[in-house]
Order: sequence, then structure tokens, then C-alpha cells
Amino acid sequence: MTKEFNALFVSQQESGFTREIKTLTTDDLPENDLLVKVRYSSLNYKDALSASGNKGVTRKFPHVPGIDACGIVVACKNGRFQIGDAVIVTGFDLGMNTWGGFGQYICVPSAWGISLPADLSLRDAMAFGTAGLTAGLSVDKIVTAGIKPADGPVVISGATGGVGSMATAIMSKLGFEVIAVSGKKEDDFLTSVLGAKHILGREEFLEKYNSKPLSPADFIAGIDNVGGAALSGILKSVKQNGIVTCCGNVSSADLNTSIFPFILRGATLAGIDSVQAAISWRTQVWRALASAWRPAHLEQMIQEITLQELPEKLDALLQGKARGRYVLKHEE
Repeated sequence: MTKEFNALFVSQQESGFTREIKTLTTDDLPENDLLVKVRYSSLNYKDALSASGNKGVTRKFPHVPGIDACGIVVACKNGRFQIGDAVIVTGFDLGMNTWGGFGQYICVPSAWGISLPADLSLRDAMAFGTAGLTAGLSVDKIVTAGIKPADGPVVISGATGGVGSMATAIMSKLGFEVIAVSGKKEDDFLTSVLGAKHILGREEFLEKYNSKPLSPADFIAGIDNVGGAALSGILKSVKQNGIVTCCGNVSSADLNTSIFPFILRGATLAGIDSVQAAISWRTQVWRALASAWRPAHLEQMIQEITLQELPEKLDALLQGKARGRYVLKHEE
């Protein structure tokens, strides 16, 4: 049965790209085996790029962005899910060239779906979203390597952003001393809500840790979310056998460093790809996020918005003015 729904619709005109809240139907969706009524989505930097017409993210327009979605199964042709099941869909091609969570319905391959953990609500799942999943994958890399809070501090770049704020809150919950690097050094959100022990301004961090081939070995691990000079500085400043994860390039995709951190300190650089991460790994991390890794102040980290507020918040993301997580609630 065809259903009408509202979505943020991005189209390409001769004058450029336009965004509007438009009524569509489920017949407009791509042909796949899983139809989901989306209750919540969340905002990510990649969504802001897609909504502004960035062809590096989305090649085909018109388009409905939204790389995150959580909702209720309406139909599943292959029986992998049952009608009424609650599912999470993140990554793969969702919101890139497959219409995404900024619409009230999505139709995707069932292999993209994950059953919502029993102790996690639809809303809280999107409080995490791709940012929380990416942060969780980063944390998992570090703790699986055997690193413990007693081994030393962890440094996190871009700490007020989506991934950075989640990583800071999770690592703090696990008992790690977190040093947060941010351009918003005076923001007590990092300490009072996220649990960071100390804040380093972005320029202060770069001056101390990225000016020489090797810097003081002050951190046992690092989570980099911005790339470029920040990643280089973190690599240069990890202790013996430390590990650094990287997942973003909002600052730069270039990495200028020597091999000294690797051959003199045995540092490990681990890339995090939440888009194509195996379903088994995603499922494991989602379960941890729903339980032991759940931040103590998750509700204070998010701001719930409507579809009508979405364009303004996407612009804030592009301008670097966002803090924490925006959760999009669709009307029933």
C-alpha cells in the first residue's frame, strides 16, 4: 500500500542546489527488500555535505539525505525481520545515494539492518547514531588492544563534535583520564557533561605536540576525528605501544609525520570505517553502547529537533557551530 510521507528533499537546479520539505510517497523509494517507518534520525557532518550538494558524498540528485535511521519494520520481503521489529540502519549507502533518514520512510537492503538492543530506545539509538557507533568502534579498538585506564591519559581531538563528544563521554565512563582537544576551550560542556579531565585548545595542542618529529610521550592512546595536523600531533605524542584511531578529515586528509612514532615507540594507527564495518562488529558495539558504555549524561548531550528545524542545524554543522548531537524526530 502506497504511503505519503514528508522528507528533506535536495534537488539540483541551474542556479545550484535547493532544499525543501516535500511530500513524497513510498513509490518514490528505491526497490529493496526492507521498508522501515523512520521514527528518529540524527545529524552528521556528512549529511550537511550531502544536503548542500557535495558530489563527493552524493552523486545522484534529487536526494533525501540522512545516514542514520531508526524505526519500525513495515515490510521485509526476505523474512530477515518481522513486521513491527525495531531496527537501526546506519552506514553502507544510506543517505549517500540511497534515500536516507531525513524522510519518514526508507527502503534498503535488509542486510543493512540491525535489531535494536532490548535496553535501548529508538530515540537513544539516534542519540548515538553513526557518531556514537564510530566512537564505539574507536573505543573498541583501544580496549581490545589491552589498554587500561591505569596505563595513562587518552587524548581526543574535535571533542565537542558528534564523534568526539561521544568518544569523550564513553572513555570517561570507562574510567579513562580524557584530555579533550577543542577550539572551544572555555566550554565547560566538555568537563561537566562529557567527563573530560582537562581541555587543551587546538592551537595550544599543536604548538606543544606537532612542532617536532617526536613530542613528549604523554598519552597511552588517542582518538582523532579531524585529521591533518591534529592526527600528526597525536601520533607523535603517544607512549610506547600506544594506539591511535582515526575516522575523520574535516581539517585535512593529509598526514605529515615521520616514521619515528612507529619505529621508536611502536605506535599503531588504526583506521575506523563505520560505513562498511561488519554487521557482527556493529552489533557487538551497539550492545556495549546500550549497556556498559552508555554515557551517564546522554540526555544532556543531545538536542531534539523537527524536520522544519533541520536546514538551520545542517548549516550550523557546516559552519562548525554545532555541539554534541542533534536528534531528528519525525512526526507520527
